[in-house]
Amino acid sequence: MTPQERFLRILKDGLCIGCGLCQSVCGQAKVVMTKDQDGELRPRITGKLSEEDVDKVYATCPGTRVEGLPEHEISNAPHQDVVWGAYHRLVLGYAAMNAVRYEGSTGGVLTALAQYLVRSQSVAFVLHVKASTDDPTFGEMTLSRTPDEVQTAAGSRYGPTDVLSQMDAILDQNEPFAIIAKPCDLNAVRNLAHLDARVDRYIKYWLAPVCGGFMPTSSMDAFLASNGMSRSTIKSLRYRGRGCPGPTTIQTQSGEVHDFDYLDMWGEDESSWSLPFRCKVCPDGIGEGADIAAADNWPGGSPDRELAKSDPGTNAMIVRTKAGLGLVEAAARDGAITLTGDTTIENLNQTQPHQVNKKMHVAARYSGLAQAGRLFPETHGMRLLECSELADRLELERQRSGAFERATRLGVGQAKT
Repeated sequence: MTPQERFLRILKDGLCIGCGLCQSVCGQAKVVMTKDQDGELRPRITGKLSEEDVDKVYATCPGTRVEGLPEHEISNAPHQDVVWGAYHRLVLGYAAMNAVRYEGSTGGVLTALAQYLVRSQSVAFVLHVKASTDDPTFGEMTLSRTPDEVQTAAGSRYGPTDVLSQMDAILDQNEPFAIIAKPCDLNAVRNLAHLDARVDRYIKYWLAPVCGGFMPTSSMDAFLASNGMSRSTIKSLRYRGRGCPGPTTIQTQSGEVHDFDYLDMWGEDESSWSLPFRCKVCPDGIGEGADIAAADNWPGGSPDRELAKSDPGTNAMIVRTKAGLGLVEAAARDGAITLTGDTTIENLNQTQPHQVNKKMHVAARYSGLAQAGRLFPETHGMRLLECSELADRLELERQRSGAFERATRLGVGQAKT
C-alpha cells in the first residue's frame, strides 16, 4: 500500500472528522483541507506523501488513535469511574454574568471560563470556534484575545470545523493559550503532544463540551430544504444559545428570521440523530482529554419543550485535573462563574444516557469493524473492555453484528484524492 493509499484509507473507512490536524502535520504543500463533493470538510492530497508523513498522521489523527489525559494526570485524580473516567470534582454551575449565561450554550461556563482566562492574563489567547464567515452552517477556527472576542464566538457549533488545521502556526506564536474544542479534537492534540513538545509547553488549559456529535452537511441540507431554504440563502445561523438550549435561529439573506426548537432540529431522542460514522463509533464523547468537560444537565438527556422556554441553563462540569480544579475555584472566587453544588456520577448517567450507552458498546462496534477488515481507532486509557462488561451480552452481539453489516454491506466512508 502506497503512502497515499494509507492516508486515504482513513477517509474510505469513515474515520475522518475534518479536524484539519493532518494539514498542520504534513504542511499545505502536501495536504489541504477542502470541502469534498458531498460538502464535508476533508483533506485533499496536494503533494507527494512519504511514509514518515503518513506515520505522523496515523499517530495523531483522532480517527486512528484516541488518547485522553496523560497517565500521570489519571493517576493523580482522586476519583475514577469506569464510564466517566478520572476526575477531581463533579460540580454544577453557570456563568455569573447573565448576558454570558444567556448567549452561551447551556449555562455558558466554557465562555465564562475563557473570558476569565484572557481577562486575568492567565493565557494570551483562546483557540476555539466561531461561525464560519463563508458558510454559517460550518464552524471556523478563531483566536480570541479579549473577553469581547470570546463572547462574539459563543454558542455551540454543530457543523464541520477544521479547528486544528493551523496548529503548527499557532504553536509557533510561542504564547500560552487555552483550547476549547470537541473531545475528538482534544484527543488529536493529546496525540500530537507525543511528537511536539510545544503542545504541553504552551497549552495551559484544555476545555471541551461533552459531545453527542455534529450534523453531516447532507443532513443540514435536507433540514434547510424541508423549510424552504438552502445554504446560498442563509446569512447567519445559531445552533443554540439565548436560552437552554435556546432556538436554532436562521437568518436569510433577505432578512427573514426563522426560529426552530432544538428538538425540531435534532429529534426527540438519540435514535433520530443524524451523525457522521466517526461520531457513531466515538470512544470519547465525554472529554477525557480535557481539564474541564462541560455537559448539558437535562433529566433524561433531552430538553423538555415547555420547561426549556424558561430554563436559564446550568452546566454539569467534570473537573478532571488539578489545573482544571484550580481554574474552576479561581473563576468562582473572582465572580466569573457561579457554583450551585456538587453533583454525582448517578446524575451524569441520568442526564447523559447516550454517553453511557455508547461507552458500553464501542468495543463491540470495533469488533465488528475489525471482522470486516476496517480501520478503527486505537485507544489509550478509555476502558472500553471494562465498560462493555456493564452491558447486556445480547446487546453487545447486536452492536457487533450491526457494525460488521454496516462496514461490509453499506460501507462507511469514501476517499477523495
